[in-house]
Amino acid sequence: MKVLWAPWRMEYILADQKGEECIFCPGDDRGRDEERLILYVGPLSMVMMNRFPYINGHLLVAPVRHVPGLESISDDETMDLLITVRRSIGALKKVMGPEGFNVGLNLGRVAGAGVEEHMHFHIVPRWNGDTNYMTVFGEVRVIPEHIKDTYQKLLPYFKNFKNFRGGDK
Repeated sequence: MKVLWAPWRMEYILADQKGEECIFCPGDDRGRDEERLILYVGPLSMVMMNRFPYINGHLLVAPVRHVPGLESISDDETMDLLITVRRSIGALKKVMGPEGFNVGLNLGRVAGAGVEEHMHFHIVPRWNGDTNYMTVFGEVRVIPEHIKDTYQKLLPYFKNFKNFRGGDK
């Protein structure tokens, strides 16, 4: 029998049972942002790292307002979300140098939404060869850098988000 220890997953498994607040609702207290892996909170959108990433640098971009889907957001929120996605991709390019990205929304549980009550974009940086034999044969993902190290590398770009124009050279 093969055993893969992942005790950090228990926090995720039990989260719904604890009745905790929505992970995407940032609140007014910025003192817990690092603990919650929140990189940026603006007036209309926010960026956080995925605590259970597919790969290093997996970011989540959500409206600040607690809404379930695209039909629930204003035109201003829509524009702000897409600009925040663009800037987040720009920050990932500068910090991590990925060769491509998967960007998308999972709307509804049947579409794969883990938190269907608060819509959010996934930004997944990709590198040639990042899907290797471990995932194919062992159903195991290899994350080569600790999430807190990745957070510290990305944070300076998001602290200066108002002045950072992602994608511009």
